[in-house]
Amino acid sequence: MGDIKSALEIAMEKVKKLGKATDEERLRWKYIPEGERLAARYLRQDCNLVVELDQYEEKVKRYIIEGAADILVRTINLPRDDLARRNNRRAMDGIKILNSDKASVENVYSKIRSIFNHYAEQGEQQRKQAYESLKTEFEAKMRQLIQQQLGSVVGIKVDVERQPQFREEWRKLQTQLDSQYLKLLDDCKQELLSIR
Repeated sequence: MGDIKSALEIAMEKVKKLGKATDEERLRWKYIPEGERLAARYLRQDCNLVVELDQYEEKVKRYIIEGAADILVRTINLPRDDLARRNNRRAMDGIKILNSDKASVENVYSKIRSIFNHYAEQGEQQRKQAYESLKTEFEAKMRQLIQQQLGSVVGIKVDVERQPQFREEWRKLQTQLDSQYLKLLDDCKQELLSIR
């Protein structure tokens, strides 16, 4: 029967197999999170990214930029309200500051703006139509249930918008409607991350 190893012994063997981290890996581990914190500060406190980046040595700037860009790109979302629009604008301004290939970034921004415009115009119209259709469908079902139970629906006001089932179905429908926009937006975000 062989030796039984403790979990610590097994873990130590695995660490030995991994080998030592390279200098580049150590720089990534240290400065990418620092870049993420910089992006969060930029979004919350309106710090100057150019001034902040100038505080770092050239050899680590790319990791700071990589971490910051990742956070800023993740911040971009569908313009559902004024706060989302402000966050999008701020994040997109920050990405443009961080990136040296401004023309490629602007090309992706054109696609994103097109998605946002479509979402705000035609998407809003689709959502209103879907909402009214769902509301009408739920009202008919509620009236049918009331009629089956009480025999008459005369004088009974049905407010389906307050019903949890209606709100849940509406959330599902909204998610379905938004998914097409989110897919296109995610493609643009990936494209932004690939530009350096």
